Amino acid sequence: MKFDNLNDTLLLYAVTDRHWLGEETLADQVRKALDGGATFLQLREKNLDREHFLEEAKELQSIAREYHVPFVINDNVEVALAMDADGVHVGQDDMASDEVRRLIGPDKILGVSAGNVEEAKLAEANGADYLGVGTIFPTSSKDDAKPVTMEMLREICESVSIPVIAIGGITKDNLAEMKGTGIVGIAVISAIFGAEDIEAATRELHERTSEMVQA
Repeated sequence: MKFDNLNDTLLLYAVTDRHWLGEETLADQVRKALDGGATFLQLREKNLDREHFLEEAKELQSIAREYHVPFVINDNVEVALAMDADGVHVGQDDMASDEVRRLIGPDKILGVSAGNVEEAKLAEANGADYLGVGTIFPTSSKDDAKPVTMEMLREICESVSIPVIAIGGITKDNLAEMKGTGIVGIAVISAIFGAEDIEAATRELHERTSEMVQA
């Protein structure tokens, strides 16, 4: 199912990470993020076997539906199709975006990572619904990623007609630097899931991001 106004759902895009679970479950942390105002949820899972990945994906999708928030799977098109996720997000090193669109059909959400105007335009031509552009700031989750300048971020936003979100090292303290670039929201991992108080951190991010994109 596609959501009527994707722009609104992309304001605060939460990307899961098991690194900070401690004694909690991922479902526990996701609920806190959604209670705090996360507007989109991506399951990013690199190490689980298919059976457990599928089980986890179904659980998180159920929670996302309670909150009426889109839920997509990172990279794994097979799992996304098997459990009927709302969509898939793929990077430049994953399956080609036109092939992903062919497999998931016209009604699922397709997000594509892009780092320059050429990649952005190709993704849009291949049927992407939104772009994730980064890395904007240095981040431990993408050690080898080449940073995207604010100028490039602005150029990408101007070159496509689909919504663009920024990702990579974004925190409550640096997100204002992206004001005026044309992005509709931000995607974060540690700024939410690495926070001591996930719900409070998410609420503050939501507030600051809303101010930034409207400025």
